[in-house]
Amino acid sequence: MRKNDLETAAISAADRLERLPICNYHRFLFMVIALAFFFDNLDLAMMAYLLGSIKTEFGLTTAQAGMLGSASFVGMALGAVSSGMLADKFGRKPIFQISMIIWGLASFLCSTAQDPVSLAIYRVLLGIGMGMELPLAQTLLSEFIPAKQRGKYLALMDGNWPIAFICAGLMSYYVLASYSWRTMFMLGAIPAVFLFVVRRYVPESPRWLESKGRHAEAAQIVGGIENEVQRILKVDSLPPITQTAMMRDQGSFGLKVLWSPIYRRRTLTVWGLWFFALLGFYGLNTWIGALLQQSGLEVTKSVLYTVYIACGGIPGFLWAAWVVERWGRKPACISTLVGGAVMVFIYGWVASSAHTFVALVSAGAMMQFFMFGMWAVLYTYTPELYPTRARASGCGMASTVGRLGSLLGPTIVGVILPLVGQIGVFTVGAGCFVIAAFIVYRFGIETRGLSLEEISEIKIRKH
Repeated sequence: MRKNDLETAAISAADRLERLPICNYHRFLFMVIALAFFFDNLDLAMMAYLLGSIKTEFGLTTAQAGMLGSASFVGMALGAVSSGMLADKFGRKPIFQISMIIWGLASFLCSTAQDPVSLAIYRVLLGIGMGMELPLAQTLLSEFIPAKQRGKYLALMDGNWPIAFICAGLMSYYVLASYSWRTMFMLGAIPAVFLFVVRRYVPESPRWLESKGRHAEAAQIVGGIENEVQRILKVDSLPPITQTAMMRDQGSFGLKVLWSPIYRRRTLTVWGLWFFALLGFYGLNTWIGALLQQSGLEVTKSVLYTVYIACGGIPGFLWAAWVVERWGRKPACISTLVGGAVMVFIYGWVASSAHTFVALVSAGAMMQFFMFGMWAVLYTYTPELYPTRARASGCGMASTVGRLGSLLGPTIVGVILPLVGQIGVFTVGAGCFVIAAFIVYRFGIETRGLSLEEISEIKIRKH
């Protein structure tokens, strides 16, 4: 490295990574992390299709079923807050791998549950593993992809969520026709073996290593990445390093950073966004299959309807991946939330009335278009808002607060459904999205096109 290749290793790692052309190395790394993210989401999505069958087998009331549906979110809140702090202290990669072991084991245990209490306990454990993995995936990927395409890749990674939702529905449709919901959980445990692929091909984040003073290790990893990029592109040299004005990654780490004067407002903004967005999303989606069954559809048909509706999420996240780079993070976030609120209300009106199959699926697909697009923007926006020394903690705490909303959502729906009916439930969900959109409009900042270090520097100047 040249002598003035930069004053600190934190600057050199960031600038060396930022100047790399996007190539098959980045795409392969994206594919590995995104697949782990997909398998995690597959387990998470299953409950939307299995809750109706579990409720029937155990003879649960709607309130009890709602509490069971919320059990995994208790674990996700615990997992998200602990994984963020642990990853900022011990590294992204080892905690990412531990999370995969936990959710794989817990999914298998769910398949052995013989009563609702044991199933709830296993769902909490499953939630811990999922809560650990989801924010780490966005943190790890954000620290490797250059700023010019970071938003697109993070949004595409979250596109695994609607695809996982659809795959879980298709699996449920065929499995429930011949087997029980326990078989679904057993199948969900198998992808945990993907751990070995992550262990082999995903390196530790150089940005994190240098934030901990491990400069030689960071330099070795960045050098290996540069050599691999040169080999793939078949070039003898890479673009020159452009040193940008960057904040030195020194001082406090983890949770202390989130409440420092520089980041306090940003933290409160992100927490409000995640809480209300997830309260609305999971309150509706955990119950969507059971609500269709309550309307008179048989189990397998309600599962198939839910799959059809979820298909709207695929163009939704693809659209979001485009607009986060074209419009910016704030406009993309606000538009998906407001669009989701409108379509949630329309779907609730259609679902509560005697409308045709086409009307139900069309309204539902448009609802999922915006809601899954919202997810893509959330996972793009959040890791960009914090410095390396607190990025995993920031993502983890945002996810934790969101999981509190996730926890309340299914339970609230189970309680208010007998009182206000389906249209009342969807009206509450729409209101949650409107509140989240207002929070972003009033307090959010724009991060499009800036390196992670530049975002921190700009924030300092504003304060």
